[in-house]
Amino acid sequence: MKRICIDASEVAQLIGRDITTAQSLLRTLKDVLKKEKRQSVTIKEFCEYQGLPFDEVFEMINNIKK
Repeated sequence: MKRICIDASEVAQLIGRDITTAQSLLRTLKDVLKKEKRQSVTIKEFCEYQGLPFDEVFEMINNIKK
């Protein structure tokens, strides 16, 4: 089954920052999206916010090889 949500460790890897920065970015994104603390951020929401190519990020997170 493919994952559709992103976590802080994956964000840290994608943006090349430490986990604390990634957690802060996810909190900011949740505020922007008016999500509750318990709600997850999807890969698509993260990519749209950061301006990253969804397909590439989705494939990386789900370990899909072209």
